[in-house]
Amino acid sequence: MRRMTEQSGDRPGFEEEEYDDADNTEVAIPNLEPVSYFGTDFDVHGLVRRLNTQDIIVPNFDPSPESESEVSGFQRKFVWKKTQMDKFIESLLLGFPVPGIFLVQQENKQLLVLDGQQRLRTLQRFYTGKIDPKTDFKLDNVARKFRDLTYESLPADLRRSLDNTFIHATIVKHAPEASPSSESVYSIFERLNTGGTNLYPQEIRVALYHGELVEFLKELNSYPAWRDIYGPPSERLKDQEIILRFLAFWENEQNYKRPLKVFLNEFLDVHRNMEGLNSGKLRRVFHATCEVASAGLGRQALRADAQINAAFADAILAGIAKRVEGSEITDPGALKQIRQALLEDPEFRSSITRATADEERVTRRLEKGRLAFRAAK
Repeated sequence: MRRMTEQSGDRPGFEEEEYDDADNTEVAIPNLEPVSYFGTDFDVHGLVRRLNTQDIIVPNFDPSPESESEVSGFQRKFVWKKTQMDKFIESLLLGFPVPGIFLVQQENKQLLVLDGQQRLRTLQRFYTGKIDPKTDFKLDNVARKFRDLTYESLPADLRRSLDNTFIHATIVKHAPEASPSSESVYSIFERLNTGGTNLYPQEIRVALYHGELVEFLKELNSYPAWRDIYGPPSERLKDQEIILRFLAFWENEQNYKRPLKVFLNEFLDVHRNMEGLNSGKLRRVFHATCEVASAGLGRQALRADAQINAAFADAILAGIAKRVEGSEITDPGALKQIRQALLEDPEFRSSITRATADEERVTRRLEKGRLAFRAAK
């Protein structure tokens, strides 16, 4: 079954694929550190200028950046409807109060948008006069006196009024001597997006930890055999998160501690630009694992039942990977019997259905997966 999320604020409603991983998305992050922040007001003209010069960066929460983006990995699909865009501009022209924005100051002094991206992108488009390269931005769904106006055709007094309108910003401050932990900033992302369509953990990671490893995940995500076992690309980056889990357990299982999302955050942060990772070896292991899984299990490789089960995928992928690293599997058809035997094991079943992020349950399912596929011919 698929479900529709409600639409609210900057976040659109859309369908999400079935995916069982509540322990990763709902568990609290322990020992969060306080952050330093301050409030300031930006005039609208100054906000647009900072967006154009990339002093303010809109992060990417989508599988691939928009084609017109000049900053790989730092643009998201524009999701507001034209009516929402028009109403926001009209509110500013009328002097109505509008929600503030949240930014986080990076070490290089760039400001990363935590909340308010649709408002900022709407302003940027209105000032350029283009919704997209082929469509002019003329106000339509507004009071008659504003209808058909563009930024350039605004009367001088209205243009000055818009330029000089202030929008409040809360800025999480970067201080090298007392820098807020990345987990605290991650948690702010989660909490700012509790209304409407929540951001999923991997969407936040792509924004906060963008680098060579994020690009490597995107590369692996396009591998045909992986697409065979996962299905169509996930709009919420859930496919990339399963790949991240595979890599993190493959490289660092011995240091795993719950909560799982913090383990994944730290792995992506530490290896942001592939530090300490052998991309060639990881690519070969992942490709070989997907080839065997596709040939022997197909879509059942990631699904214990009807829907994708991330914990089940951990065990299957880890088990196949460990086996193919040592020797070739010559009879992929036998994998279905191994999969069924695992699902009939009460201890294994428990490890993929309840408290799946507990250290003992993670260790249990990964060990059982490796042991099961060791016997494959």
